[in-house]
Amino acid sequence: MSEHDVRRAVVLYGPPAAGKNTITSALTREDGQYRLFLRLKAGPGRTAGYRMVTVDQLDALRRVPGEIVWENQRYGAVYAVDRSGLVAMLDLGQVPVLHLGQVAAVAAVTSASPDVRWLVVALTCPRAVAAQRIVQRATGDTAARLAAFDATEMLPGADLTIDTSAVTPEQSATRIRALISTTNLPGRDVASDPRGHRADDGARRLDPKR
Repeated sequence: MSEHDVRRAVVLYGPPAAGKNTITSALTREDGQYRLFLRLKAGPGRTAGYRMVTVDQLDALRRVPGEIVWENQRYGAVYAVDRSGLVAMLDLGQVPVLHLGQVAAVAAVTSASPDVRWLVVALTCPRAVAAQRIVQRATGDTAARLAAFDATEMLPGADLTIDTSAVTPEQSATRIRALISTTNLPGRDVASDPRGHRADDGARRLDPKR
């Protein structure tokens, strides 16, 4: 397979208000191939940025072997990553950008598509910054989102770590695009690390002074 034919995807991992939506928007502005992967959602709350389904529809997908790659419950709703949705984007030549907030989710998603060049980016920011962002969103569930922030685990073995309070979304997007294009990541060797990351990964940090 030539470099041109390599299929790529990005995981933006982090707690609520770490900057996943903002960086995804910056990626799309820089390169239209980068598109937000719209997770399936069944339940109340925001509908923008999701493919809304009923509980019955989600149950039907669960019965298809291997179709639901990952699912979790939060804010009274169920969120899921489906294999068909991911494959459809890749087949169109797009670079899916997945938003995940659980360490186990990263392993599940990347191991489900080992032929894809996955770039896993861990996003962080101080809690006070996240709290301010959450309040500005005015979603009405500040306490629940801060609890989710506190519960989010650090991600070991990320390819890139970004403190979104220290660099701009545009700087982050440029670094992500450069790294996924130049790093030799034909697929993540989940056998070498049960978390889904290569055991020899050296975490990179985006230095705002560069």
